[in-house]
Amino acid sequence: MSPLPSGLLGDLDPTSDRAVFRQIADQLREAIDRGRFREGEKLPSEAELVDHYGVSRMTVRNSFSILQGEGLVHAEHGKGVFVRPRPPVRRLASDRFARRHREQGKSAFIVEADAAGSHPKVDSLEVKEEKPSQDISTRLGSVRRVLARRRRYLLDGRPVEFATSYLPLDIARGTPIAEPNPGPGGIYARLEELGHRLDHFEEEIRARMPSPAEVKTLHLASGVPVIHLIRTAFDTGGRAVEVCDTVMAADAYVLSYQLPAT
Repeated sequence: MSPLPSGLLGDLDPTSDRAVFRQIADQLREAIDRGRFREGEKLPSEAELVDHYGVSRMTVRNSFSILQGEGLVHAEHGKGVFVRPRPPVRRLASDRFARRHREQGKSAFIVEADAAGSHPKVDSLEVKEEKPSQDISTRLGSVRRVLARRRRYLLDGRPVEFATSYLPLDIARGTPIAEPNPGPGGIYARLEELGHRLDHFEEEIRARMPSPAEVKTLHLASGVPVIHLIRTAFDTGGRAVEVCDTVMAADAYVLSYQLPAT
C-alpha cells in the first residue's frame, strides 16, 4: 500500500492526553477545513489510516464516527467515507416572498432552486381538511377547522425539507388552494387573487436534532440536525391567513437575512 502524500495528514502526539482517535479526527477535520479534502471527495480508507497512524481499525472507525456526528462526512456502504457537500441553497428571507416572484408564477422554493442551479420537485403531497392543533388554531385566530397541505421538497432528487401549510377553511375551501396543484405562484398567489393581499410574515426558527420519522423522510445522515421553522402570513387587514410548519435538513440550507440598521 502506498503511503499518504506528504503533508496531507500529520503525526500523532504520544505525549498528549487527548485520545488517539480524537487526535485523528482533529487532523481529518483540519484537512477538510483547509480544503485538502474537497466537497464530495473520499477520505483515506480505513486501511490507509491504519497504516499511516499505526493504529487499529476500530480506532479509525471511532474517528470517522466523530466526524459523522458533526455532519462533516457521510459513509457510503462499500465505497468509503466522503466529505459532505456544503449547503447548496441560500434562503434569502428578504427576497423569497417578494410579490414579483408570484407575479412571475414562481413559488419561493422554485426561486431558490433556480438560484442554486438545481432541479426542484415536490412529492408526498396530501391535501385535506382537519382539526388543527391548539397552537395552529391560536396562530390562525382560534379557527376550528383548517385546510392542511403537506408536501416534501426535493432538489436534484434529494429530499431537503417537508412542510405543512394550514389555512382557515372559510378562505381555502372550494378554491384552487384546495387542489393538489394550486397553480402558478403557489398558494400565496391564490390568496392574493381571493382578496387577501399579503402584508408581512412572521417566522420562528430553532435548530434541533431530528425525530426518527424526520430522519426517514429527509434521508438524513447521522449527526445532521434540522431547522424547524414556523411562519405565519398576514394580510393587509391584519388577519393570519396561513401558518406553515417546515422542517429542513440543516446541511441543505444557508439562512440569509438582511436587517435594517435603524
